[in-house]
Amino acid sequence: MSKKVGIVAVAQTKYSACRNDVRQEELAHEVVKQVMEQTGLKFTEDGKGIDSSVVVSDDFWEARTISDVPLGDAAGGHGRDTLKVAQDGSLGVLYSAATVLSGHDDIVLLVGGFKESEILSRNLITNCGFDPVYIRMLGLDYLSAAALQANRYMHKYGVTPEQCASVVVKSRKNAKNNPYALLPMELTVADVLKSRMLASPITELETYPQSDGAVAMIIATEEKAKKLTNKPVWIEGFGSCRDAHNPGERELSDCDSLVDAAKQAYKMAGIKSAKDIDLFEISTQYAYQELLWTEGLGLCGRGEGGKLIDSGKTQLTGKIPVNPSGGMLAGVPALLAGMTTVAESFFQLRGEAGKRQVDKARKALAHGTVGPCGQMHCVIILGN
Repeated sequence: MSKKVGIVAVAQTKYSACRNDVRQEELAHEVVKQVMEQTGLKFTEDGKGIDSSVVVSDDFWEARTISDVPLGDAAGGHGRDTLKVAQDGSLGVLYSAATVLSGHDDIVLLVGGFKESEILSRNLITNCGFDPVYIRMLGLDYLSAAALQANRYMHKYGVTPEQCASVVVKSRKNAKNNPYALLPMELTVADVLKSRMLASPITELETYPQSDGAVAMIIATEEKAKKLTNKPVWIEGFGSCRDAHNPGERELSDCDSLVDAAKQAYKMAGIKSAKDIDLFEISTQYAYQELLWTEGLGLCGRGEGGKLIDSGKTQLTGKIPVNPSGGMLAGVPALLAGMTTVAESFFQLRGEAGKRQVDKARKALAHGTVGPCGQMHCVIILGN
């Protein structure tokens, strides 16, 4: 990119199964307060503070229209410029960066807070993500659609249930080094496979658990970023792409929209291939998706995701660590997943990831996805 955009501060809560001690806006305020204190910024109109805010919220998930209003207040949006991004936090990062690159604002506060514990049934919510005339009435939701994709992927390429289960074992083990993670634990492949079947072949442990939490970050121009911190993390490239809305119009064993999003991000960042990236934080609502998404990102060839995890290369100490934090399978709210991948990349590139730190991390890839069977993908390249 001709202009540089930096992330200067990040804060996230520990993810909990239920935060019934606070309202959503109070949860968001916890992280907003932290990033404001880290930078010394204030909500001012004199060009010396936060210029605008971007909030991540969704009317369906939160069961109310104009769902950004409570978060907007927590983000200092009263009487000020506040924008809303729905569906996934990675799009909030992309939008914030685009706002800075456009020259409209110099410093943007991005915040997302979500209480999944208040949702009666996420399957009912994701059923609304389908065409209301032909598909929604069938009762399809993201879980059952993912099961269709997993079956097609595994059948076409010979991926085994054990390889999918290995993703969960790795993720939960990595989460033991992550103080923010909801469910760190030692598991075996057998533990994963014998857990309750939700939608064949996806078991309960192969599905991201319910959680509550919040994330905030401050994104600024190069000039402002260097003044606010001596360790900015630069957004070097990004890309996003949507595939056909109807899963029946796609080859579910592949992820072409991710391939296109990655190509956009790699080109913008001047990266020739995934080999130039030191670590990957990717959104995986279901275990099989890590295998499929690594193929789309170019970490291996099509159909080779199972062999990749078997090789051990994606382990924390491997050549291409994937989800050193534990990722979604260790407990991250759906709306915030793409923001948390950026947050974790930020900590890694500043050398602040503690026991989950990847050695000599200089470039990271953060990823978010939304829609049935990975309809939309967003890829963000970060460097220090």
